[in-house]
Amino acid sequence: MMELLASVGCHFRVHLRSMWLWISLLLVLQYSKTVLSGSNYLIGLGSYDITGPAADVNMMGYANSEQIASGIHFRLRARSFIVAEPQGKRVVFVNLDACMASQLVTIKVLERLKARYGNLYTEQNVAISGIHTHAGPGGYLQYVVYIVTSLGFVRQSFDVLVDGIEKSIVQAHENLQPGSIFVNKGELLDAGVNRSPSAYLNNPASERSTYKYDVDKEMTLLKFVDDQWGPVGSFNWFATHGTSMSRTNSLISGDNKGAAARFMEDWFVQNGSTSDELDTDGIPRRVSNIISSSHHNHHELLELAASFQSSPGRPATRTSSTARRVRNALRQADKPGFVSAFCQTNCGDVSPNVLGAFCNDTGLPCDFNHSTCGGKNELCYGRGPGYPDEFESTRIIGERQFNKAVDLFNKASENLLGKVDYRHTYLDFTQLEVTIPKTGGASEVVKTCPAAMGFAFAAGTTDGPGAFDFKQGDNEGNPFWRLVRNLLKTPDKKQVDCQLPKPILLDTGEMKQPYDWAPSILPIQILRIGQLVILSVPGEFTTMSGRRLRDAVKAVLTSSGHGEFGSNIHVVIAGLTNTYSQYITTFEEYQVQRYEGASTLYGPHTLSAYIQVFQKLASSLIKGQPVEPGPQPPDLLKKQIGLLPPVVMDSTPLGINFGDVSSDVPANSTFKRGSTVTVVFWSACPRNDLMTEGTFSLVEILQGKDTWVPTYDDDDFCLRFKWSRPSKLSSHSQATIEWTIPPSASLGVYRIRHFGAAKRLLGSIQHFTGSSSAFVVA
Repeated sequence: MMELLASVGCHFRVHLRSMWLWISLLLVLQYSKTVLSGSNYLIGLGSYDITGPAADVNMMGYANSEQIASGIHFRLRARSFIVAEPQGKRVVFVNLDACMASQLVTIKVLERLKARYGNLYTEQNVAISGIHTHAGPGGYLQYVVYIVTSLGFVRQSFDVLVDGIEKSIVQAHENLQPGSIFVNKGELLDAGVNRSPSAYLNNPASERSTYKYDVDKEMTLLKFVDDQWGPVGSFNWFATHGTSMSRTNSLISGDNKGAAARFMEDWFVQNGSTSDELDTDGIPRRVSNIISSSHHNHHELLELAASFQSSPGRPATRTSSTARRVRNALRQADKPGFVSAFCQTNCGDVSPNVLGAFCNDTGLPCDFNHSTCGGKNELCYGRGPGYPDEFESTRIIGERQFNKAVDLFNKASENLLGKVDYRHTYLDFTQLEVTIPKTGGASEVVKTCPAAMGFAFAAGTTDGPGAFDFKQGDNEGNPFWRLVRNLLKTPDKKQVDCQLPKPILLDTGEMKQPYDWAPSILPIQILRIGQLVILSVPGEFTTMSGRRLRDAVKAVLTSSGHGEFGSNIHVVIAGLTNTYSQYITTFEEYQVQRYEGASTLYGPHTLSAYIQVFQKLASSLIKGQPVEPGPQPPDLLKKQIGLLPPVVMDSTPLGINFGDVSSDVPANSTFKRGSTVTVVFWSACPRNDLMTEGTFSLVEILQGKDTWVPTYDDDDFCLRFKWSRPSKLSSHSQATIEWTIPPSASLGVYRIRHFGAAKRLLGSIQHFTGSSSAFVVA
C-alpha cells in the first residue's frame, strides 16, 4: 500500500512538474510575443565630439578666406543611430555638426568599421550627413575647389571627424537593445524663407499652385524608445540653411541646428517629456542649474567670494578638462545618454534669415532678380530674426526647431513597422544618359556634363555675398573674368554647350592639377526602416527639386503590384550625405542661373539624372533585387597638399605663467542675471590639444565652503571662448571667456576657469589651467 501511494505520489509530482513546465513555456511564449510586438527592432544611439581646431583654420561654407576660427561658440558633435532587425539587416545614420559630408572622410570611416566589424557596416548601409553649419573648421574634403580657402588639406580637421564618427557609431553599436521607433510630422512655419524666389517662380505655375509655400515647412521626426530605458533619442529632418551665423563670425558653432540639438538634449535630461520648464526666453534650463540657491545673504556671499582670489596658472593633466565637463558629471554610467539630432534635407534655396534681404547702405530691399544693391552684390544681406545680433538669430531659429521637435516627440504615436533594407550605388555623374519626357508623349535622351561652376557662383547668396562684380542671375558672364578663367582652364565647345545657359567660370570637372578639383563619382543611397525611406543625396537640393525627387520615389514605392507600403509611407531627403557635390536645381531654376543654378555642377539635367537613378534604386528595393556597385570613388589622401603652418611654439611674457589671469573680474563683484562676465587668461594655441570631449572654458559654482561644482562649459550656448594673438607671428596669445548669465542661473558664488595646452620650443606639450577670482550672482 505504501509502495502504491509512493508510486501515485511520484506520478503526481511528475505530472505537476510537467504542468508547470507547460505553463512556464506558455508564459515565455506570451512574453516573447509581447516583446516582439513592442520591440520591432534593435536600436542604438551614440554621440561624440568633433569640434576640431578652434584656431588658425579657415571655416567651411562661405569660402571667405578671412573667416578664420578663433574660439568656440559651442562644441560640434557626430550623432549616430543604428536600427537593426533582430536577425536581419541594419542601417546606420550619422548626423554631423559639420558643413557637409566628405568622400574622403566616408572612405576612411568605412575602412575603420571594416577593420572593427568586418562587413557589418559598409558603404551600402552607412549614411554620413552634414547639418550645413558654416561655422566649422574646413580643410577635410579631398577635392581642390573645397579646400582652396583653407590653404589646402587640414589633417586635424580631417582626423577629428573620422575619429568622432567612428566613436559615435561604436557607441551606437554597443548600445543596441530591443526598442521601438515612432514617426511624427508637422509644420514649422517661421524658420526658413526662400532666398532665390525669382528662380523658384520659374517653375511651372501649375506645379507651384499645388504647394502652399515656396519652401518646405514640414519636419519629420523619429523617436527612439528603448524597452529598458524608455526614450533614448530623436532624429528629425527639416530644411533650413546653417547660415544664421554670418561670414564674419570666427567662433566654431553648430549654428541653428546644432543649437537646437543642444537645447533638446538638455531639455530631455531635465524633464524628459514636457516643455513646461523652459527659461523665459524659451531655452531649456541647464541641467547643471538644478542646484539649490545658497541661503547666505548678499553680504555673506561677498565675504565668501572675497576669500577666493584668482589662482596663478599651473600645470594640469590632459584629463582635468574632460573630468570637469558638466554633462559627464550628470551621466548615469549604465544608461545611454539621450541623443537628439537636427538633420538637414532639401535646404538648397532655404535661408534662416527670415526677415528678408536688405541693402546695408540704404536699408531698402535688395533687387529681386539679382540680389544686388546699386548693381553690386556685396551690400545685400539676409537678416535673421535677432538682427543685428547673429548669436540671437541662431538662438531663435534653433529654438523654433527645438520647440517643434519637442511637440512632435511628445505626440509621436505612429510605430515604424517592417523591413530594414538599403540600396547603394556609385555613378559617374559626368556622362549619364537620362531619358526625359517631351511634349506630346515622346521622350528624348540627354546627358549630364563634367562639373562646372557658373559666374553667379562667385556672387554668393544673400546669406553670404561674394565679392567683385559678380551677381546672381547672370547668364552672360564678362570678358575680364573669362580671361582669368582661361588662365586656369578653358572649357571646350562641347562643355560650354552642355552647360548652357550657364556661363562657365570654373571648369572644375576637367581640372586635374594637382589633383581633382571636383567629384565625378557620386554615392546614391536609399535606407529603409519600415515605412520610412531615407534618400541619401550628396548635395543640396532646392525646395522644388527635392519635392520632385520625393514624389518620384514615392510613386515607385506605392506603384501597383508593389503594395507593401500602400499610402502609409514617409520619404525624407538627407542632404549633404556621404560626399559633397554642391547644388541640384530643377531644369527651370537652372535657366535663371541664381547662385544655386550656377552651383549645379553637372548641367541642366542633373535633377533628372538623380530622379532616374533613385527610381531604379527604389524599384530594386521593393523587388528585392541587387544593384551594380558601380565605379569606386578615388581615395586622394596621399595626394593632399596642406599649406597651413604648424604651431611652432607658445610663450608668455616674462614672469607670467600659462593660465594666469590677464584681466580679472573687479574686486567684490556682483552680477545680475542677464549680464555678461568677462575674464581674460594668458593662453596658448588651441590647436595643441583640441580638448576633444573636454572643455577650454568652465563656469563653476561654490557649494558649501570649498567645493566647486561645474555648471557651464564649452557645450553651453551662454559661454563663449575667444582666442587671439597680438599678431599672426606672435607666440603670445590670450583666451577671453565670456559668460552671459542665464535667467535660470542659481544665486551664489561663481568663478571662471580656463584649460589649455602650450607647445614648448622642443615640441613637448604642457597642459595648464587657471581660474578667475570669485564673484557673486545675485
